[in-house]
Amino acid sequence: MNVLLTGATGMVGQGVLRECLLDARIDQVTTLGRSVTGQENPKLHEIAQADLFDLSGIEDQLTGIDVCFFCLGVSSFGMKEDAYTRVTHDLTMNVAQTLLRLNPGLVFEYVSGASTDSTEQGKSMWARVKGRTENELLRMPFRRVYMMRPGGIVPLHGIRSKTAMYQMVYTLMRPVAPWLQRRFPKYITTTAELGWAMIGVALSGSPSRVIENGELRGL
Repeated sequence: MNVLLTGATGMVGQGVLRECLLDARIDQVTTLGRSVTGQENPKLHEIAQADLFDLSGIEDQLTGIDVCFFCLGVSSFGMKEDAYTRVTHDLTMNVAQTLLRLNPGLVFEYVSGASTDSTEQGKSMWARVKGRTENELLRMPFRRVYMMRPGGIVPLHGIRSKTAMYQMVYTLMRPVAPWLQRRFPKYITTTAELGWAMIGVALSGSPSRVIENGELRGL
């Protein structure tokens, strides 16, 4: 299986990348983002593209892809809705449409989040935008498409969030994280579990196209 991974330098993407590189069923991992991770691995190919709205110059490197793990995202904290929409919805759709055109048999997995608003009508700005993005992806003619909705994510294996406020919370939570996972399995997962679930869904599918945190952990 050949994987394309976006957002590989973010906390979620770092976790998914780690599990992809360790999994013998995955032959190649291509990362796509504004910067590269700098890791060295024989099955890792990294593409740095400053403008992800214009992929025309790198389309030859975006073929032969079996599955896209779309982990690219930003925090909505302090952002206006139009700016958040451009990054969360518009950019996602541009990448998805390009990949589908180049790889008609593509499996697409989008990392969304718990409490995403599928009605697109709620009061929470980020949840509406995520919901709109999910809905449009679900209507696209991918071979299979899934929305992954993790809740709280505990970073493992030295992975850190690039958002200082989030990292502070993760650091404070670390001593009680194992207890929280056991106590609230429907709401908390880890970077490793998310990676395992995404790989498993790509290979074997899932009965649900929108996968909430509890089901994700079961997978």
